[in-house]
Amino acid sequence: MPPVVPILLTPGPLTTSPRTRQAMMVDWGSWDERFNQLTASLCEQLLAVIKGGDTHHCVPLQGSGTFAVEAAIGTLVPRDGHVLVLINGAYGKRLAKMCEVLGRRFTPFETAEDQPSTAADIDRLLHADPSISHVALIHCETSTGILNPLPEIAAVVAQHGKRLIIDAMSSFGALPVDAQKVPFDALIAASGKCLEGVPGMGFVFARKQSLANAAGNSHSLAMDLQDQQAYMAKTGQWRFTPPTHVVAALHEALLQYNEEGGLPARHQRYANNCRTLIDGMAKLGLRSFLPDAIQAPIIVTFHAPNDPRYAFKTFYERVKAKGFILYPGKLTQVETFRVGCIGHVNSLDMEAAVNAVAEALREMEVTDI
Repeated sequence: MPPVVPILLTPGPLTTSPRTRQAMMVDWGSWDERFNQLTASLCEQLLAVIKGGDTHHCVPLQGSGTFAVEAAIGTLVPRDGHVLVLINGAYGKRLAKMCEVLGRRFTPFETAEDQPSTAADIDRLLHADPSISHVALIHCETSTGILNPLPEIAAVVAQHGKRLIIDAMSSFGALPVDAQKVPFDALIAASGKCLEGVPGMGFVFARKQSLANAAGNSHSLAMDLQDQQAYMAKTGQWRFTPPTHVVAALHEALLQYNEEGGLPARHQRYANNCRTLIDGMAKLGLRSFLPDAIQAPIIVTFHAPNDPRYAFKTFYERVKAKGFILYPGKLTQVETFRVGCIGHVNSLDMEAAVNAVAEALREMEVTDI
């Protein structure tokens, strides 16, 4: 008998459906017309999620979501640009590091890990330094699960005539963003998150005019989104070897996404997962790190038990043996662990996960929670 495959309660890679996995059983020619049609259909469906077909291009890129974020910064921020980077977790810090490595001037604005950036903060900072050309924001900061107020921040950025770059890696497909209402130059996401595909492909929704003006900005041939889009528009093909199986899996995952009811239904299922998880863990005495008002239904950070018999590695292995893979904490000041609410899972799976956590803690004789 094959081993039981555990459910991934992580922020990606995540548990996928049998149909999505089955889609990877077919080999595709990267220049074949059928594969070009698959790519075009994929980009069209992705643009529909944000209602961005008239204003933005969807530019796919090989690699993880981080590749796509770096490509967006390197392509859309001119070499003499200045990026205000909003930070309240590890991924904001990573974005600032990208700016540093790429030689783009940047100003970090950091708040506590449980404190969202605010529109008032951005308004004050942009008034204070008119040289800022771009603002970069993590929509849902995966290191905690915090939700930053995107519509309010986007409105302020637009009022100042600046450009907004959104890392929506953990929110796209589950939290609404309407390109006709929320002005942005770029929104970045990936295949292995809320769309429930497999990892290996990022994509950038880039404002058409901004992308057209970006020729020559990029530090890299492979990560030049302007060149990638121009080549795909001309030939229908990727410039370099595409992740064919990942594209096919994501296309199949999008079909299921639309069958489920699109973004409203996906958001509701994840919200139900999140509520079931938080309520169940609270009954065990495990407290979530964030208040409900700023908790996105994507991943939840929990305070670790105080009991000296608790050790995350042991806890992790015991929960895994019961069929669930959790995620370590990413905070520096307090010990935590994280549990994802996304993927091909439902509230019954979350109830089973809570039961597995309870059993693991009992086996470890952890009582001081």
